[in-house]
Amino acid sequence: MPRVIKGEKIPIKLWLDKIDPLTLEQAKNLANLPYAYKWIALMPDAHPGYGMPIGGILATTDVIVPNAVGVDIGCGMRAVKTDVKELSKESLIKILREIRKTIPTGFAHHKTKQNWIGFSKAPEVEIIQKELDKAHYQIGTLGGGNHFIEILKDENSYIWLMVHSGSRNFGLKTAEFFYNKALKFCQEKDIKLPTIELSFLPIDSKIGKEYFESMNYCLEFAQANRKLMMQRLKEIVNEETGCGFIEEIDVHHNYASLENHFGKDVFVHRKGAINAEKGKIGIIPGSMGTPSYITEGKGNPESFNSSSHGAGRKLGRREATEKLNLKKEQKKMKDIIGKPRQKKELEEAPGAYKDIEKVMEKQKDLITPKVKLKPLAVVIGI
Repeated sequence: MPRVIKGEKIPIKLWLDKIDPLTLEQAKNLANLPYAYKWIALMPDAHPGYGMPIGGILATTDVIVPNAVGVDIGCGMRAVKTDVKELSKESLIKILREIRKTIPTGFAHHKTKQNWIGFSKAPEVEIIQKELDKAHYQIGTLGGGNHFIEILKDENSYIWLMVHSGSRNFGLKTAEFFYNKALKFCQEKDIKLPTIELSFLPIDSKIGKEYFESMNYCLEFAQANRKLMMQRLKEIVNEETGCGFIEEIDVHHNYASLENHFGKDVFVHRKGAINAEKGKIGIIPGSMGTPSYITEGKGNPESFNSSSHGAGRKLGRREATEKLNLKKEQKKMKDIIGKPRQKKELEEAPGAYKDIEKVMEKQKDLITPKVKLKPLAVVIGI
């Protein structure tokens, strides 16, 4: 059961023992937000975000909050199981080399337009149409920050492939556009907010409906982005091993959806959290040096049917590069290929993240671990 913090407009329910001051402050702001519903839920991977903690769940009535979705709309995970059990170090090195040649990372985009049937179905919304041409070059690219491609092995020795990415600059521009609209709306209406970062849009307004439509389109784009990368990754691995593929899973962890909770239709904002309704299959990654999990949701109403989206940061990116020791972090990763080679890459080193095993233990009432995956090789988006 979660512990509860009271004293704000609505309670805060926490699936973690310790909470840093900034995350707590942001959670309290959420709890005092007009239209916030029932309570705020914080997952065991919770840490500060922009306006709202990452690893947080906010349910609202009648309004939608752009920064409670985040700037990487539709960021999420895709994983596929192969039918092979052996992959040599030489093959792993060769595969990683081909990945870097084939899939742009960081700020890099494709040099030619990529195909996706969804481009012809883009909504007639100003920001979507403005950014649509550039999106043709962004789809099928990894991006930077904590985005990664990973090759893993499960407890039965089957090899898995995993991709973590989102809606790229297309989603960022969309999020920024609608946050500014929300900010303007709340200022013009003189709405008192705990922080302007939680400015919202009425869902029955034209601009509120446009945001919801645009956000859902960005979710489709983000999923298509992961799917295209995974297709190319599968081709690379198949070329090297001749393997087949057994099952494929895709989950978002930055989005809002209209759901019914406690007899009321509300907008559930999951920022760094996944849907864990009963029977729902999820993906919870660790760090580049620790295990990841395929999970099944238990449908716990206390968390609005949600669970964590990962291990969660322990150190901010700058803090990680300043405090972590490169050789020590390399040693932690043992034989994993793709370990940090330069100080900048310490942003995503194992020491920058919480202990995934403790995170999983804290949410036993939310999900059941189904498959444990240990990393063999990783490409990070830096």
